Amino acid sequence: MKQIDTHLRRKAMPRLGFSPWSAGALAIAVIVVAPILAVFWMAFHPADNIWPHLLSTTLPRYLRNTIVLMVSVGFFAASMGAGAAWLVTRYRFPGVGWIQWALLLPLAIPAYVGAYALVDFLEYAGPVQTGLRALFGWETARDYWFPEIRSMGAAVIVLSAALFPYVYILSRAAYREQSGEGEEVARSLGAGALARFWRIGLPLARPAIAAGSAIVMMETVNDFGTVDYFAVQTLTTGIFSVWLESNNAGGAAQLATVVLVLVILLVTLEKTSRRRIQFFSLSTRHRPPTQTQLRGIWGWIATLACLIPFLVGFVLPFSVILGHAIDNAERWTDPELVRALWNTVRVGGIAAIVTVLAGVFLVYGVRLSGKTLPRLLLPLTTIGYAAPGAVLAVGILIPLAVLDHRLADAIEAVTGGYAGLILTGSSFALVLAYCVRFFAIAQGAADGAMGRVSPSLAMAARSLGRSKGQTLIEVYYPLIRASIGSALLLVFVDCVKELPATMLLRPFNFDTLATRVHDQASLENLGDASPGAVMIVLVGLVAVGLLARANR
Repeated sequence: MKQIDTHLRRKAMPRLGFSPWSAGALAIAVIVVAPILAVFWMAFHPADNIWPHLLSTTLPRYLRNTIVLMVSVGFFAASMGAGAAWLVTRYRFPGVGWIQWALLLPLAIPAYVGAYALVDFLEYAGPVQTGLRALFGWETARDYWFPEIRSMGAAVIVLSAALFPYVYILSRAAYREQSGEGEEVARSLGAGALARFWRIGLPLARPAIAAGSAIVMMETVNDFGTVDYFAVQTLTTGIFSVWLESNNAGGAAQLATVVLVLVILLVTLEKTSRRRIQFFSLSTRHRPPTQTQLRGIWGWIATLACLIPFLVGFVLPFSVILGHAIDNAERWTDPELVRALWNTVRVGGIAAIVTVLAGVFLVYGVRLSGKTLPRLLLPLTTIGYAAPGAVLAVGILIPLAVLDHRLADAIEAVTGGYAGLILTGSSFALVLAYCVRFFAIAQGAADGAMGRVSPSLAMAARSLGRSKGQTLIEVYYPLIRASIGSALLLVFVDCVKELPATMLLRPFNFDTLATRVHDQASLENLGDASPGAVMIVLVGLVAVGLLARANR
Protein backbone atom coordinates (compact mmCIF):
# COMPACT_ATOMS: atom_id res chain seq x y z
CA MET A 1 0.00 0.00 0.00
CA LYS A 2 2.81 2.38 0.85
CA GLN A 3 4.47 1.77 -2.52
CA ILE A 4 1.19 2.34 -4.35
CA ASP A 5 0.58 5.58 -2.40
CA THR A 6 4.08 6.82 -3.20
CA HIS A 7 3.56 5.97 -6.88
CA LEU A 8 0.27 7.87 -7.00
CA ARG A 9 1.76 10.93 -5.32
CA ARG A 10 4.64 10.97 -7.78
CA LYS A 11 2.21 10.67 -10.65
CA ALA A 12 0.12 13.56 -9.34
CA MET A 13 3.10 15.83 -8.78
CA PRO A 14 3.85 18.24 -11.67
CA ARG A 15 6.88 17.25 -13.67
CA LEU A 16 9.36 20.10 -13.72
CA GLY A 17 12.31 18.26 -15.24
CA PHE A 18 14.21 19.64 -18.22
CA SER A 19 14.14 18.39 -21.81
CA PRO A 20 15.16 20.11 -25.05
CA TRP A 21 11.59 21.35 -25.38
CA SER A 22 11.29 22.77 -21.85
CA ALA A 23 14.76 24.29 -22.08
CA GLY A 24 13.80 25.96 -25.34
CA ALA A 25 10.56 27.23 -23.85
CA LEU A 26 12.44 28.67 -20.89
CA ALA A 27 14.90 30.41 -23.22
CA ILE A 28 12.08 31.94 -25.26
CA ALA A 29 10.26 33.12 -22.14
CA VAL A 30 13.43 34.70 -20.75
CA ILE A 31 14.08 36.54 -24.02
CA VAL A 32 10.51 37.89 -24.09
CA VAL A 33 10.33 38.90 -20.43
CA ALA A 34 13.90 40.22 -20.09
CA PRO A 35 13.22 43.67 -21.69
CA ILE A 36 10.32 44.27 -19.30
CA LEU A 37 12.41 43.31 -16.27
CA ALA A 38 15.24 45.49 -17.55
CA VAL A 39 12.92 48.50 -17.67
CA PHE A 40 11.91 48.06 -14.03
CA TRP A 41 15.55 47.54 -12.99
CA MET A 42 16.73 50.73 -14.71
CA ALA A 43 13.78 52.68 -13.35
CA PHE A 44 14.61 51.76 -9.75
CA HIS A 45 18.41 51.98 -10.20
CA PRO A 46 18.95 55.04 -12.44
CA ALA A 47 22.38 56.60 -12.87
CA ASP A 48 20.77 60.03 -12.49
CA ASN A 49 17.47 60.02 -10.65
CA ILE A 50 15.24 62.68 -12.20
CA TRP A 51 12.02 61.22 -10.80
CA PRO A 52 11.39 64.22 -8.47
CA HIS A 53 11.95 66.57 -11.40
CA LEU A 54 9.53 64.59 -13.61
CA LEU A 55 6.89 64.60 -10.85
CA SER A 56 7.11 68.35 -10.44
CA THR A 57 7.26 69.29 -14.13
CA THR A 58 6.31 67.13 -17.10
CA LEU A 59 4.97 63.83 -15.73
CA PRO A 60 1.52 65.18 -14.70
CA ARG A 61 1.03 66.61 -18.19
CA TYR A 62 2.24 63.43 -19.90
CA LEU A 63 0.01 61.28 -17.71
CA ARG A 64 -3.05 63.51 -18.08
CA ASN A 65 -2.78 63.68 -21.87
CA THR A 66 -2.20 59.93 -22.12
CA ILE A 67 -5.23 59.06 -19.98
CA VAL A 68 -7.49 61.55 -21.79
CA LEU A 69 -6.35 60.20 -25.16
CA MET A 70 -6.77 56.57 -24.08
CA VAL A 71 -10.25 57.04 -22.68
CA SER A 72 -11.46 59.21 -25.57
CA VAL A 73 -10.15 56.91 -28.29
CA GLY A 74 -11.42 53.83 -26.44
CA PHE A 75 -14.91 55.35 -26.13
CA PHE A 76 -15.24 56.48 -29.75
CA ALA A 77 -13.66 53.34 -31.18
CA ALA A 78 -15.99 51.17 -29.07
CA SER A 79 -19.01 53.22 -30.15
CA MET A 80 -18.14 53.03 -33.85
CA GLY A 81 -17.02 49.41 -33.81
CA ALA A 82 -19.85 47.98 -31.70
CA GLY A 83 -22.49 50.12 -33.42
CA ALA A 84 -21.38 49.22 -36.94
CA ALA A 85 -21.11 45.53 -36.02
CA TRP A 86 -24.68 45.55 -34.66
CA LEU A 87 -26.02 47.13 -37.85
CA VAL A 88 -24.31 44.74 -40.28
CA THR A 89 -25.27 41.63 -38.28
CA ARG A 90 -28.88 42.55 -37.48
CA TYR A 91 -30.11 44.51 -40.49
CA ARG A 92 -30.15 44.52 -44.28
CA PHE A 93 -29.68 47.93 -45.86
CA PRO A 94 -28.18 49.34 -49.08
CA GLY A 95 -24.55 48.23 -49.48
CA VAL A 96 -24.37 46.04 -46.37
CA GLY A 97 -22.80 43.19 -48.37
CA TRP A 98 -19.60 45.09 -49.11
CA ILE A 99 -19.70 47.52 -46.18
CA GLN A 100 -19.24 44.71 -43.63
CA TRP A 101 -15.85 43.93 -45.24
CA ALA A 102 -14.96 47.54 -46.06
CA LEU A 103 -15.05 48.33 -42.34
CA LEU A 104 -11.90 46.20 -41.96
CA LEU A 105 -9.87 48.33 -44.38
CA PRO A 106 -8.84 51.08 -41.88
CA LEU A 107 -6.56 48.43 -40.32
CA ALA A 108 -4.36 48.85 -43.40
CA ILE A 109 -3.78 52.55 -42.66
CA PRO A 110 -1.24 53.24 -39.89
CA ALA A 111 -2.52 55.98 -37.62
CA TYR A 112 0.46 58.22 -38.37
CA VAL A 113 -0.31 58.04 -42.11
CA GLY A 114 -3.88 59.05 -41.34
CA ALA A 115 -2.56 62.01 -39.33
CA TYR A 116 -0.40 63.26 -42.22
CA ALA A 117 -3.31 62.93 -44.64
CA LEU A 118 -5.80 64.72 -42.36
CA VAL A 119 -3.49 67.70 -41.85
CA ASP A 120 -2.79 67.90 -45.59
CA PHE A 121 -6.54 67.82 -46.28
CA LEU A 122 -7.57 70.41 -43.68
CA GLU A 123 -4.58 72.77 -43.46
CA TYR A 124 -4.66 76.35 -44.72
CA ALA A 125 -3.40 75.42 -48.19
CA GLY A 126 -5.48 72.23 -48.31
CA PRO A 127 -8.57 71.70 -50.45
CA VAL A 128 -11.11 72.32 -47.64
CA GLN A 129 -9.92 75.78 -46.57
CA THR A 130 -9.02 76.73 -50.13
CA GLY A 131 -12.56 75.85 -51.23
CA LEU A 132 -14.10 77.79 -48.33
CA ARG A 133 -12.09 80.91 -49.19
CA ALA A 134 -13.08 80.67 -52.84
CA LEU A 135 -16.76 80.07 -51.95
CA PHE A 136 -17.16 82.92 -49.45
CA GLY A 137 -14.60 85.35 -50.83
CA TRP A 138 -12.31 85.24 -47.81
CA GLU A 139 -8.75 86.35 -48.42
CA THR A 140 -6.75 85.49 -45.29
CA ALA A 141 -7.06 83.27 -42.23
CA ARG A 142 -8.12 86.31 -40.18
CA ASP A 143 -11.36 86.52 -42.15
CA TYR A 144 -12.76 83.28 -40.77
CA TRP A 145 -12.45 80.77 -37.95
CA PHE A 146 -11.30 77.20 -38.50
CA PRO A 147 -10.67 74.55 -35.83
CA GLU A 148 -7.07 73.89 -34.79
CA ILE A 149 -5.89 70.87 -36.77
CA ARG A 150 -2.89 69.78 -34.74
CA SER A 151 -4.65 69.22 -31.46
CA MET A 152 -5.82 66.58 -29.04
CA GLY A 153 -9.21 66.42 -30.76
CA ALA A 154 -7.66 65.66 -34.14
CA ALA A 155 -5.49 62.95 -32.58
CA VAL A 156 -8.59 61.36 -31.06
CA ILE A 157 -10.36 61.37 -34.44
CA VAL A 158 -7.42 59.85 -36.32
CA LEU A 159 -6.69 57.15 -33.75
CA SER A 160 -10.37 56.24 -33.34
CA ALA A 161 -10.85 55.93 -37.10
CA ALA A 162 -7.70 53.80 -37.45
CA LEU A 163 -8.31 51.48 -34.49
CA PHE A 164 -12.08 50.92 -34.31
CA PRO A 165 -11.85 47.73 -36.50
CA TYR A 166 -10.35 45.92 -33.49
CA VAL A 167 -13.65 46.42 -31.65
CA TYR A 168 -15.66 45.79 -34.82
CA ILE A 169 -14.09 42.38 -35.47
CA LEU A 170 -14.63 41.06 -31.94
CA SER A 171 -18.10 42.51 -31.43
CA ARG A 172 -19.26 41.33 -34.88
CA ALA A 173 -18.24 37.79 -33.98
CA ALA A 174 -20.01 38.10 -30.61
CA TYR A 175 -23.24 39.37 -32.21
CA ARG A 176 -23.21 36.57 -34.79
CA GLU A 177 -22.82 33.93 -32.07
CA GLN A 178 -25.84 35.17 -30.11
CA SER A 179 -29.06 33.21 -30.29
CA GLY A 180 -32.06 34.61 -32.11
CA GLU A 181 -34.60 33.31 -29.59
CA GLY A 182 -33.85 36.02 -27.06
CA GLU A 183 -34.52 38.83 -29.51
CA GLU A 184 -37.70 37.19 -30.72
CA VAL A 185 -38.99 37.00 -27.15
CA ALA A 186 -38.05 40.65 -26.56
CA ARG A 187 -39.79 41.67 -29.81
CA SER A 188 -42.92 39.78 -28.80
CA LEU A 189 -42.92 41.70 -25.51
CA GLY A 190 -42.89 45.00 -27.39
CA ALA A 191 -39.20 45.92 -27.15
CA GLY A 192 -38.07 48.19 -29.94
CA ALA A 193 -34.81 48.06 -31.89
CA LEU A 194 -32.95 50.33 -29.47
CA ALA A 195 -34.22 48.45 -26.42
CA ARG A 196 -33.18 45.09 -27.90
CA PHE A 197 -29.71 46.44 -28.58
CA TRP A 198 -29.33 48.05 -25.16
CA ARG A 199 -30.81 45.23 -23.05
CA ILE A 200 -29.84 42.10 -24.99
CA GLY A 201 -27.22 42.59 -27.69
CA LEU A 202 -24.90 44.96 -25.86
CA PRO A 203 -24.77 43.09 -22.52
CA LEU A 204 -24.08 39.77 -24.23
CA ALA A 205 -21.30 41.29 -26.35
CA ARG A 206 -19.82 43.38 -23.55
CA PRO A 207 -16.82 41.09 -22.88
CA ALA A 208 -15.86 41.17 -26.57
CA ILE A 209 -16.29 44.94 -26.71
CA ALA A 210 -14.20 45.32 -23.55
CA ALA A 211 -11.44 43.16 -25.05
CA GLY A 212 -11.44 45.18 -28.28
CA SER A 213 -11.44 48.48 -26.39
CA ALA A 214 -8.49 47.30 -24.28
CA ILE A 215 -6.53 46.54 -27.46
CA VAL A 216 -7.44 49.97 -28.84
CA MET A 217 -6.28 51.74 -25.70
CA MET A 218 -3.02 49.78 -25.60
CA GLU A 219 -2.37 50.71 -29.23
CA THR A 220 -3.14 54.33 -28.33
CA VAL A 221 -0.51 54.25 -25.58
CA ASN A 222 1.95 52.70 -28.05
CA ASP A 223 1.39 55.37 -30.71
CA PHE A 224 4.17 57.84 -31.34
CA GLY A 225 3.83 59.13 -34.91
CA THR A 226 0.32 60.54 -34.53
CA VAL A 227 0.75 62.29 -31.20
CA ASP A 228 4.17 63.60 -32.19
CA TYR A 229 2.78 65.07 -35.43
CA PHE A 230 -0.16 66.66 -33.61
CA ALA A 231 2.13 67.99 -30.85
CA VAL A 232 0.28 66.09 -28.09
CA GLN A 233 2.71 65.32 -25.28
CA THR A 234 2.11 61.81 -23.97
CA LEU A 235 4.18 59.33 -21.99
CA THR A 236 5.50 57.82 -25.24
CA THR A 237 6.69 61.17 -26.60
CA GLY A 238 8.14 61.84 -23.14
CA ILE A 239 10.27 58.68 -23.40
CA PHE A 240 11.71 59.95 -26.68
CA SER A 241 12.29 63.42 -25.26
CA VAL A 242 13.96 62.32 -22.02
CA TRP A 243 16.10 59.68 -23.70
CA LEU A 244 17.16 61.40 -26.93
CA GLU A 245 17.09 65.08 -25.98
CA SER A 246 18.08 64.89 -22.30
CA ASN A 247 20.29 61.80 -22.78
CA ASN A 248 18.87 60.22 -19.62
CA ALA A 249 18.13 56.51 -20.02
CA GLY A 250 17.10 56.16 -16.36
CA GLY A 251 14.46 58.86 -16.73
CA ALA A 252 13.18 57.21 -19.92
CA ALA A 253 12.94 53.91 -18.04
CA GLN A 254 10.99 55.62 -15.26
CA LEU A 255 8.48 56.97 -17.78
CA ALA A 256 8.37 53.54 -19.43
CA THR A 257 7.49 52.04 -16.05
CA VAL A 258 4.50 54.37 -15.79
CA VAL A 259 3.41 53.23 -19.26
CA LEU A 260 3.73 49.58 -18.22
CA VAL A 261 1.66 50.21 -15.10
CA LEU A 262 -1.10 51.71 -17.27
CA VAL A 263 -0.98 48.74 -19.63
CA ILE A 264 -1.09 46.26 -16.74
CA LEU A 265 -4.10 48.08 -15.31
CA LEU A 266 -5.84 47.90 -18.69
CA VAL A 267 -5.18 44.19 -19.05
CA THR A 268 -6.31 43.55 -15.47
CA LEU A 269 -9.54 45.49 -15.95
CA GLU A 270 -10.25 43.66 -19.21
CA LYS A 271 -9.68 40.26 -17.60
CA THR A 272 -11.82 41.23 -14.61
CA SER A 273 -14.68 42.35 -16.82
CA ARG A 274 -14.62 39.01 -18.62
CA ARG A 275 -14.63 37.07 -15.36
CA ARG A 276 -17.48 39.00 -13.81
CA ILE A 277 -19.67 39.01 -16.92
CA GLN A 278 -20.30 35.50 -18.22
CA PHE A 279 -23.26 34.31 -20.24
CA PHE A 280 -24.07 30.77 -21.29
CA SER A 281 -26.48 29.40 -23.85
CA LEU A 282 -28.87 26.92 -22.22
CA SER A 283 -30.42 25.86 -25.50
CA THR A 284 -29.17 22.77 -27.31
CA ARG A 285 -30.32 24.20 -30.66
CA HIS A 286 -28.56 27.43 -31.56
CA ARG A 287 -30.25 29.54 -34.23
CA PRO A 288 -28.56 32.79 -35.25
CA PRO A 289 -30.65 35.97 -35.25
CA THR A 290 -32.38 36.91 -38.48
CA GLN A 291 -31.58 40.16 -40.28
CA THR A 292 -34.33 42.75 -40.54
CA GLN A 293 -34.77 44.68 -43.77
CA LEU A 294 -34.47 48.45 -43.26
CA ARG A 295 -36.52 50.34 -45.83
CA GLY A 296 -36.67 53.95 -46.87
CA ILE A 297 -34.77 56.62 -44.98
CA TRP A 298 -33.76 54.27 -42.15
CA GLY A 299 -31.84 52.03 -44.53
CA TRP A 300 -29.86 54.98 -45.89
CA ILE A 301 -29.21 56.26 -42.37
CA ALA A 302 -27.71 52.87 -41.47
CA THR A 303 -25.59 52.97 -44.64
CA LEU A 304 -24.34 56.46 -43.79
CA ALA A 305 -23.59 55.49 -40.18
CA CYS A 306 -21.36 52.64 -41.38
CA LEU A 307 -19.79 54.66 -44.20
CA ILE A 308 -18.56 57.54 -42.01
CA PRO A 309 -15.88 55.57 -40.11
CA PHE A 310 -14.88 53.83 -43.35
CA LEU A 311 -14.51 57.15 -45.19
CA VAL A 312 -12.57 58.82 -42.37
CA GLY A 313 -10.46 55.78 -41.55
CA PHE A 314 -9.58 54.58 -45.06
CA VAL A 315 -10.91 56.52 -48.06
CA LEU A 316 -9.70 59.97 -46.95
CA PRO A 317 -6.12 59.07 -45.94
CA PHE A 318 -5.58 56.63 -48.81
CA SER A 319 -6.89 59.02 -51.46
CA VAL A 320 -4.72 61.87 -50.14
CA ILE A 321 -1.47 59.89 -50.07
CA LEU A 322 -2.28 58.15 -53.36
CA GLY A 323 -2.86 61.55 -54.99
CA HIS A 324 0.52 62.78 -53.76
CA ALA A 325 2.17 59.54 -54.88
CA ILE A 326 0.77 59.94 -58.40
CA ASP A 327 1.84 63.61 -58.55
CA ASN A 328 5.36 62.58 -57.45
CA ALA A 329 5.76 59.52 -59.66
CA GLU A 330 9.49 60.15 -60.04
CA ARG A 331 9.95 59.53 -56.30
CA TRP A 332 9.13 55.85 -56.73
CA THR A 333 12.61 55.24 -58.13
CA ASP A 334 14.42 57.28 -55.45
CA PRO A 335 17.45 55.22 -54.31
CA GLU A 336 16.73 56.13 -50.68
CA LEU A 337 13.18 54.79 -50.99
CA VAL A 338 14.42 51.59 -52.63
CA ARG A 339 16.95 51.15 -49.82
CA ALA A 340 14.25 51.74 -47.18
CA LEU A 341 12.03 49.18 -48.92
CA TRP A 342 14.81 46.62 -48.91
CA ASN A 343 15.59 47.28 -45.23
CA THR A 344 11.91 46.88 -44.39
CA VAL A 345 11.54 43.61 -46.27
CA ARG A 346 14.80 42.21 -44.93
CA VAL A 347 14.33 43.10 -41.26
CA GLY A 348 10.60 42.42 -41.21
CA GLY A 349 11.03 39.13 -43.07
CA ILE A 350 13.76 37.88 -40.75
CA ALA A 351 11.74 38.89 -37.68
CA ALA A 352 8.58 37.22 -39.02
CA ILE A 353 10.38 33.95 -39.80
CA VAL A 354 12.18 33.83 -36.47
CA THR A 355 9.03 34.74 -34.53
CA VAL A 356 6.85 32.13 -36.22
CA LEU A 357 9.47 29.39 -35.91
CA ALA A 358 9.92 30.18 -32.21
CA GLY A 359 6.15 30.20 -31.70
CA VAL A 360 5.73 26.82 -33.37
CA PHE A 361 8.65 25.39 -31.39
CA LEU A 362 7.24 26.61 -28.10
CA VAL A 363 3.66 25.43 -28.69
CA TYR A 364 4.78 22.06 -30.05
CA GLY A 365 7.15 21.61 -27.12
CA VAL A 366 4.41 22.35 -24.61
CA ARG A 367 2.12 19.81 -26.26
CA LEU A 368 4.61 16.97 -26.62
CA SER A 369 7.16 17.37 -23.86
CA GLY A 370 4.72 16.44 -21.08
CA LYS A 371 6.46 18.93 -18.78
CA THR A 372 4.78 21.44 -16.51
CA LEU A 373 7.42 24.14 -16.83
CA PRO A 374 6.82 24.97 -20.52
CA ARG A 375 3.07 25.05 -19.87
CA LEU A 376 3.57 27.48 -17.00
CA LEU A 377 5.80 29.71 -19.12
CA LEU A 378 3.49 29.79 -22.15
CA PRO A 379 1.32 32.76 -21.00
CA LEU A 380 4.41 34.83 -20.15
CA THR A 381 5.54 34.86 -23.77
CA THR A 382 2.57 37.01 -24.78
CA ILE A 383 3.54 39.91 -22.51
CA GLY A 384 5.53 41.62 -25.25
CA TYR A 385 2.41 42.36 -27.30
CA ALA A 386 1.00 44.42 -24.45
CA ALA A 387 4.21 46.44 -24.04
CA PRO A 388 4.49 49.55 -26.25
CA GLY A 389 7.34 49.64 -28.74
CA ALA A 390 9.07 52.53 -26.99
CA VAL A 391 9.07 50.60 -23.72
CA LEU A 392 10.61 47.54 -25.38
CA ALA A 393 13.22 49.75 -26.99
CA VAL A 394 14.28 51.07 -23.59
CA GLY A 395 14.44 47.55 -22.16
CA ILE A 396 16.39 46.16 -25.11
CA LEU A 397 18.86 48.84 -26.18
CA ILE A 398 20.44 49.75 -22.84
CA PRO A 399 21.22 46.18 -21.63
CA LEU A 400 22.19 45.17 -25.17
CA ALA A 401 24.58 48.11 -25.43
CA VAL A 402 26.32 47.04 -22.22
CA LEU A 403 26.60 43.48 -23.51
CA ASP A 404 27.81 44.75 -26.88
CA HIS A 405 30.66 46.77 -25.36
CA ARG A 406 31.78 43.83 -23.22
CA LEU A 407 31.67 41.54 -26.25
CA ALA A 408 33.73 44.01 -28.28
CA ASP A 409 36.28 44.32 -25.44
CA ALA A 410 36.54 40.51 -25.21
CA ILE A 411 37.09 40.15 -28.95
CA GLU A 412 39.68 42.93 -28.90
CA ALA A 413 41.50 41.26 -26.00
CA VAL A 414 41.68 37.97 -27.89
CA THR A 415 42.33 39.15 -31.46
CA GLY A 416 43.85 42.57 -30.85
CA GLY A 417 41.43 44.19 -33.28
CA TYR A 418 38.29 46.24 -32.62
CA ALA A 419 35.20 44.33 -33.79
CA GLY A 420 32.79 47.24 -33.39
CA LEU A 421 29.30 47.08 -31.96
CA ILE A 422 27.95 43.80 -33.31
CA LEU A 423 24.51 43.83 -31.65
CA THR A 424 23.48 47.48 -31.43
CA GLY A 425 25.46 48.58 -34.47
CA SER A 426 23.40 46.29 -36.70
CA SER A 427 19.72 45.53 -37.11
CA PHE A 428 19.91 42.74 -34.49
CA ALA A 429 18.26 44.85 -31.77
CA LEU A 430 15.48 45.81 -34.17
CA VAL A 431 14.77 42.20 -35.10
CA LEU A 432 14.77 41.24 -31.43
CA ALA A 433 12.27 43.99 -30.61
CA TYR A 434 9.96 42.86 -33.41
CA CYS A 435 10.15 39.25 -32.25
CA VAL A 436 9.33 40.15 -28.64
CA ARG A 437 6.59 42.62 -29.62
CA PHE A 438 4.68 40.31 -31.97
CA PHE A 439 5.43 36.89 -30.54
CA ALA A 440 1.87 36.59 -29.24
CA ILE A 441 0.52 36.58 -32.82
CA ALA A 442 2.71 33.63 -33.84
CA GLN A 443 2.08 31.76 -30.63
CA GLY A 444 -1.68 32.23 -30.83
CA ALA A 445 -1.83 31.06 -34.44
CA ALA A 446 0.32 28.00 -33.75
CA ASP A 447 -1.63 27.09 -30.61
CA GLY A 448 -4.98 27.40 -32.36
CA ALA A 449 -3.85 25.41 -35.38
CA MET A 450 -2.25 22.58 -33.40
CA GLY A 451 -5.30 22.42 -31.15
CA ARG A 452 -7.34 21.36 -34.17
CA VAL A 453 -5.02 18.42 -34.94
CA SER A 454 -6.02 15.14 -33.32
CA PRO A 455 -3.39 13.88 -30.84
CA SER A 456 -3.91 10.36 -32.22
CA LEU A 457 -2.11 11.39 -35.42
CA ALA A 458 1.03 12.30 -33.50
CA MET A 459 0.76 9.13 -31.44
CA ALA A 460 0.48 7.05 -34.58
CA ALA A 461 3.56 8.69 -36.06
CA ARG A 462 5.54 8.12 -32.87
CA SER A 463 4.46 4.47 -32.77
CA LEU A 464 5.86 4.08 -36.30
CA GLY A 465 9.27 5.23 -35.12
CA ARG A 466 9.11 8.92 -36.00
CA SER A 467 10.96 11.30 -33.70
CA LYS A 468 9.34 14.43 -32.29
CA GLY A 469 10.99 16.56 -34.94
CA GLN A 470 9.90 14.25 -37.74
CA THR A 471 6.36 14.21 -36.35
CA LEU A 472 6.29 18.02 -36.43
CA ILE A 473 7.49 18.18 -40.03
CA GLU A 474 5.61 15.22 -41.48
CA VAL A 475 2.33 15.31 -39.53
CA TYR A 476 1.69 18.74 -38.04
CA TYR A 477 3.21 21.01 -40.67
CA PRO A 478 0.98 19.93 -43.60
CA LEU A 479 -2.10 20.43 -41.40
CA ILE A 480 -1.16 23.80 -39.90
CA ARG A 481 0.56 25.28 -42.96
CA ALA A 482 -2.24 27.74 -43.75
CA SER A 483 -2.38 29.12 -40.20
CA ILE A 484 1.40 29.42 -40.03
CA GLY A 485 1.42 31.28 -43.35
CA SER A 486 -1.23 33.68 -42.03
CA ALA A 487 0.77 34.31 -38.86
CA LEU A 488 3.90 34.90 -40.94
CA LEU A 489 2.14 37.54 -43.00
CA LEU A 490 0.48 39.24 -40.02
CA VAL A 491 3.75 39.49 -38.09
CA PHE A 492 5.49 40.85 -41.19
CA VAL A 493 2.79 43.50 -41.70
CA ASP A 494 3.01 44.60 -38.07
CA CYS A 495 6.81 44.86 -38.42
CA VAL A 496 6.36 47.05 -41.50
CA LYS A 497 4.04 49.45 -39.65
CA GLU A 498 5.92 49.53 -36.31
CA LEU A 499 7.34 53.01 -35.68
CA PRO A 500 8.33 53.72 -32.02
CA ALA A 501 10.69 50.76 -31.57
CA THR A 502 12.12 51.26 -35.05
CA MET A 503 12.82 54.94 -34.39
CA LEU A 504 14.79 54.14 -31.24
CA LEU A 505 16.57 50.93 -32.25
CA ARG A 506 17.52 51.43 -35.89
CA PRO A 507 21.25 51.73 -36.63
CA PHE A 508 22.70 54.96 -37.98
CA ASN A 509 21.76 55.73 -41.61
CA PHE A 510 19.20 52.92 -41.53
CA ASP A 511 15.67 53.71 -42.69
CA THR A 512 12.59 51.54 -43.04
CA LEU A 513 9.45 52.61 -44.87
CA ALA A 514 7.87 53.65 -41.55
CA THR A 515 10.78 55.82 -40.40
CA ARG A 516 11.22 57.36 -43.87
CA VAL A 517 7.54 58.29 -44.05
CA HIS A 518 7.69 59.76 -40.55
CA ASP A 519 10.87 61.74 -41.20
CA GLN A 520 9.66 63.14 -44.53
CA ALA A 521 6.19 64.00 -43.23
CA SER A 522 7.68 65.70 -40.16
CA LEU A 523 9.51 67.98 -42.60
CA GLU A 524 6.13 68.83 -44.18
CA ASN A 525 7.14 66.94 -47.32
CA LEU A 526 4.22 64.60 -47.86
CA GLY A 527 5.08 64.34 -51.55
CA ASP A 528 8.35 62.56 -50.79
CA ALA A 529 6.71 60.49 -48.05
CA SER A 530 3.69 59.38 -50.11
CA PRO A 531 5.29 56.52 -52.13
CA GLY A 532 6.53 54.85 -48.95
CA ALA A 533 3.15 55.39 -47.28
CA VAL A 534 1.36 53.80 -50.24
CA MET A 535 3.69 50.78 -50.00
CA ILE A 536 2.88 50.38 -46.29
CA VAL A 537 -0.87 50.58 -47.01
CA LEU A 538 -0.64 48.02 -49.82
CA VAL A 539 1.08 45.57 -47.49
CA GLY A 540 -1.62 46.23 -44.92
CA LEU A 541 -4.35 45.60 -47.49
CA VAL A 542 -2.96 42.12 -48.12
CA ALA A 543 -3.18 41.37 -44.41
CA VAL A 544 -6.72 42.77 -44.19
CA GLY A 545 -7.75 40.59 -47.11
CA LEU A 546 -6.39 37.56 -45.29
CA LEU A 547 -8.20 38.61 -42.12
CA ALA A 548 -11.48 39.07 -44.01
CA ARG A 549 -11.12 35.61 -45.51
CA ALA A 550 -10.58 34.11 -42.06
CA ASN A 551 -13.68 35.87 -40.67
CA ARG A 552 -16.14 34.82 -43.38
